[in-house]
Amino acid sequence: MVATPGTGAVYSINAGLFRGTKAGIVAAFGCTLGVIPHMIAAIASLASILNTSAIAFETIKWLGVAYLLFLAWQTLRDKSAIKVDEEVEPQSFLRVIRTAILINLLNPKLTIFFFAFLPQFVPIDEVNGTLYMVGLSLVFMGMTFIVFALYGVFAAAMRNQVVSRPKVMTWLRRTFAGTYILLAVRLVVESR
Repeated sequence: MVATPGTGAVYSINAGLFRGTKAGIVAAFGCTLGVIPHMIAAIASLASILNTSAIAFETIKWLGVAYLLFLAWQTLRDKSAIKVDEEVEPQSFLRVIRTAILINLLNPKLTIFFFAFLPQFVPIDEVNGTLYMVGLSLVFMGMTFIVFALYGVFAAAMRNQVVSRPKVMTWLRRTFAGTYILLAVRLVVESR
């Protein structure tokens, strides 16, 4: 699940490609932090509310769709030039982390994943089921960070080949915006 490119992976790649290695790693860290509320909700069994309440699920889903469309619009309207030899970031790392957290926070499927998938690996006779779930969640978060950071670092390594070509940059921005739109459409058609 972690290696499958979703909104967090796309954002980590985007940050690495457009802002460099550090930004790609920071975006991966922010996406990992965005998992924490879902983990807490699942462990506290709040995920059952999302699973049973159509209104709660739909509200989070549509907030996620709106945010992905906002990211697509923001990516398309960004015309700033990128200089590869410059490590100065146009966005602060705090803003990159905030965006990454929001991307994962507004994904109701993550909570349902934590609620439906992880408990299957907790033995029925486990006395400390909550601690076991926390451990499994931390493993998931570690894997998320490593995989997303690798995406961001690889994208940053490709910067020299991509950034020096304005036409490639234009198409790349369009591709990222289109990906955000496709992910939003995918989220629209998702059901509980």
